[in-house]
Amino acid sequence: MASRLVVVQQHQPSSLAFLHSSLSSDFNGCRLTHSVQFKRNVVQPKGALHVTASSAKKILIMGGTRFIGLFLSRLLVKEGHQVTLFTRGKAPIAQQLPGESEAEFADFSSKIQHLKGDRQDFDFVKSSLSAEGYDVVYDINGREAVEVEPILDALPKLEQYIYCSSAGVYLKSDLMPHCEVDAVDPKSRHKGKLDTESLLQTRGVNWTALRPVYIYGPLNYNPVEEWFFHRLKAGRPIPIPGSGIQITSLGHVKDLADAFVRVLGNDVASGQVYNISGDKYVTFDGLAKACAKAGGFPEPEIIHYNQKEYDFGKKKAFPFRDQHFFASIEKAKKELGWKPEFDLVEGLTDSYNLDFGRGTFRKAADFSTDDMILGKTLATV
Repeated sequence: MASRLVVVQQHQPSSLAFLHSSLSSDFNGCRLTHSVQFKRNVVQPKGALHVTASSAKKILIMGGTRFIGLFLSRLLVKEGHQVTLFTRGKAPIAQQLPGESEAEFADFSSKIQHLKGDRQDFDFVKSSLSAEGYDVVYDINGREAVEVEPILDALPKLEQYIYCSSAGVYLKSDLMPHCEVDAVDPKSRHKGKLDTESLLQTRGVNWTALRPVYIYGPLNYNPVEEWFFHRLKAGRPIPIPGSGIQITSLGHVKDLADAFVRVLGNDVASGQVYNISGDKYVTFDGLAKACAKAGGFPEPEIIHYNQKEYDFGKKKAFPFRDQHFFASIEKAKKELGWKPEFDLVEGLTDSYNLDFGRGTFRKAADFSTDDMILGKTLATV
């Protein structure tokens, strides 16, 4: 498979250029910049992302053109690192973010590099990575341990492997919140991520894994907040399974990107896993109300239903697992000096103003399961 390393220079507006606003680089109050800090304290504006970096690194990001990678790659480039994205080349490598100035976008797109290839082509991965040599790998899209082995084989002098795992690896428990020492579920649908953590441990590399809970924020490709925004905009009731008091937690993508950068070159993080999410927990009903507040909508009508009474086929009627699911972030706060900058309503407002509120979203509204629920609910009233 032919692939090459190129510096992507896009001085013309990208496919997301229409998201640019006159807000300059403020990201509606969350400026995507941060200062290198040494032995002095620097006062940061709310939402600013910052990290201590000892030296410039040659960094490879597996993925990087969607959601998490869009924000992470910018932080790393701003820190002066040489950053390469490994992708199949199906999406633009440099996409202008909402609220990003033309000058900042031009600077980023002139520095970001691209290695085009398929990570399932293990022979190519080995040959291309060994030829380039990288100090650090950020694996944002890895799902199975077998995908990681050729990367480790190709980079015997790798300084650090930083992996995006998932809080979904934990075994369901009555004792909450989930902590990093809790039992994991070998039958989890995230088993591949759990296997990857084990592989990194057994291979003896310097590694760190972050376990996000639910991630939200601008350009989210998962229908988390978008699911609620569609219904609120249409003035429809919000159907929520069960009692609506199920507790969960969400973390803003910019806070997650900050956490990813904070483990770079951090000896404390070696061989560790960290839960990453927001500071507070929220019920499903509370989340619906928070989304309404963020978007400037009236408080919604909430309809509760029993999922067992419906056959939705392959469609998903609600974007969250119908259970308590939240995790402690105390370890990351204590060991990494990290803390979320966004509270839930602030973060949802940031997401709405920079994405859905501008008329952009990933999936069109589908109310078919809602209509099934509402139809039966009204018939029984």
